[in-house]
Amino acid sequence: MPDTRTMTKDTGRVALLWRGDREMRTTVTASKNRLHRVFEALAERGVHAEPVVYSEEFADEVRAQLAAVDGVLVWVDPISDGKTRKELDPLLREVAAKGAWISTHPDVILKMGVKEVLHRTRHLGWGTDTHLYKSVTEFQAQFPARLRESGPRVLKQNRGNGGQGVWKVENVTTSKADVRVLHARRGSVPEILPLEAFMRRCEPYFEGEGRLIDQPFQTRLPEGMIRCYVGRNKVVGFGHQLIKALIPPPPEGTDSEAAQPGPRIMSGASNPQFQNLREKVEQEWLPEMMRVLEIAEGELPIIWDADFLYGPRTADGVDTYVLCEINVSGVFPIPDEAPAAIADLTVQRLRGGTRQ
Repeated sequence: MPDTRTMTKDTGRVALLWRGDREMRTTVTASKNRLHRVFEALAERGVHAEPVVYSEEFADEVRAQLAAVDGVLVWVDPISDGKTRKELDPLLREVAAKGAWISTHPDVILKMGVKEVLHRTRHLGWGTDTHLYKSVTEFQAQFPARLRESGPRVLKQNRGNGGQGVWKVENVTTSKADVRVLHARRGSVPEILPLEAFMRRCEPYFEGEGRLIDQPFQTRLPEGMIRCYVGRNKVVGFGHQLIKALIPPPPEGTDSEAAQPGPRIMSGASNPQFQNLREKVEQEWLPEMMRVLEIAEGELPIIWDADFLYGPRTADGVDTYVLCEINVSGVFPIPDEAPAAIADLTVQRLRGGTRQ
């Protein structure tokens, strides 16, 4: 990637957008927010970047702000404090239709930033025994037998974050009708209840265009999750974390120190521990994903990440990896190397099609 830090003239205007309230919108500055290092990297490259705090309550003000920029970098989760992107995504499509570029465009999110991508790309090297339920009827007809025959499963609602709508489900050996379930949300504890009752609990996940994805539980989960950060089509860093989601809390309880996830250890793309993973992502899996999902290179998010769990080791003891999810809506925190990559890719995008 070319070094653009020597640029001296203004190359365009971009907005960095995230969710907040009226007070935040009134007081925010480019230097006082969690993305300040991205603002600094953009400024070094001659890009005028402005913070845009979004809420449905003042969406018209946001729309007016975005009318004056050439591009928008978005950090808004699918679900946050009960709010979704139901109103934001049409606004972003409207802005894009008038000539600005959006990263990540809502149409691209619907291809790669939803759990259904796990099913659509299940044949790739990162895939596993993955199934898709598009309706309550399909779920009721197929899931009980699959759970009975293949052991513990993990169910994931199509759009969500922070473990919302992600469940580990396993049969209880002392009962043919009951299951043990554990929600991936922090602070959750295992429950034992009738399978039928749990499946009724999942019915809201099918509302609208909702659906459920079903994968086998990965037994190496306690060894951690590897977050692979990607700038468009090149890995820019890694984050390795000992997570606690879907792992029963210790006897001390959910608030104990032992129940908390470990720190995410950030590293650059050159981390020798993950070079095999990096090569597979860049050279094999990503190009094939783009083909399957019909995504052009220029449509890829400027910053996104793919979360991997350790799969079974090969006969030679080599690690394999199973894709857990892809995040494109609000990727943060990010490695130290990411702000420069974001800025360079933003400059490239502006040069390729700045609004006149």
